[in-house]
Amino acid sequence: MRPRSWMPFVGIMVVLLAACIVAAPAQEAADPGVLRIATTTSLYDTGLLDELELMYENTSDVDVQITAQGTGQSLDTARRGDVDLVLVHSPELEQQFIDEGYGINQRCFAYNYFLIVGPESDPAGIANMTPEEAFRTIYTAGTNETPGVAFVSRGDDSGTHNREQQIWEEAGYNYTEDIQDSGNWYLETGSGMGETLTVANQREAYTLSDIGTYLAFQDQLTLVPLVTEGDQLLNRYSAIAVNPEMATGVNIDEANNFIDWITLNETKEFIGNFGVEEYGQPLFTPLYPPECTEPPFNCTTCSSPANATA
Repeated sequence: MRPRSWMPFVGIMVVLLAACIVAAPAQEAADPGVLRIATTTSLYDTGLLDELELMYENTSDVDVQITAQGTGQSLDTARRGDVDLVLVHSPELEQQFIDEGYGINQRCFAYNYFLIVGPESDPAGIANMTPEEAFRTIYTAGTNETPGVAFVSRGDDSGTHNREQQIWEEAGYNYTEDIQDSGNWYLETGSGMGETLTVANQREAYTLSDIGTYLAFQDQLTLVPLVTEGDQLLNRYSAIAVNPEMATGVNIDEANNFIDWITLNETKEFIGNFGVEEYGQPLFTPLYPPECTEPPFNCTTCSSPANATA
């Protein structure tokens, strides 16, 4: 019997492969009517982002979709191309994100401060210390099992958690070797700021919080601010667009539009007034040039092109 020729089979395969190539979906395109934002929980928990979302949607006719996470998680979400921009507050993590090529058009827009809060009885005696002195004192008391001394950490790679680790380092400790798993006095929630404050309140423990979220939750807490001054307590917020060359489906045009909008003087005025009526003080302070480009803020820019000379 004469063997069957393999040439027709090859021809069929070529046709099928060509068809597959033609039918393969094109690279995912951005939806021009949707803006996806990953944000730190402090902007979300305070209620500020709800207001900004509504304002921007009414201005632009764009559907704003928000994912509230810690800064580290927000930046990872952006690396995957699942959002178009991030609103975050960890200069060290932000710079790494930019250096990797994922972040572009970074602009600072506001700041507030971190606080070390704890029970009014202050069992470790940290009131009015520097942040570094307070952490050393809490560590000594906690590891010595001093009654009532505990610290609750977010433990979620957020901007707040990142700043906590920096304070431990400034206090002379290696975070992973000396602090984590060092005893029952130290607890990581792996959660956002609001939930971490709630857990710290239940345990009558110390924690590091941004002032905005603390004020927003103050009515539900018995914790009080104990350490409120120190260079390590500055908390700067930035908007960063995701580089479309590093991820598919990024709506870079709308990301840049939003960054221009949030750095307008009119938007900053709203941010600066947010919380005053309810809490008696603003939860965030807007940043303006040239202050924002100077120490301790050290931003590249904080101005919208429409206010470039402001």
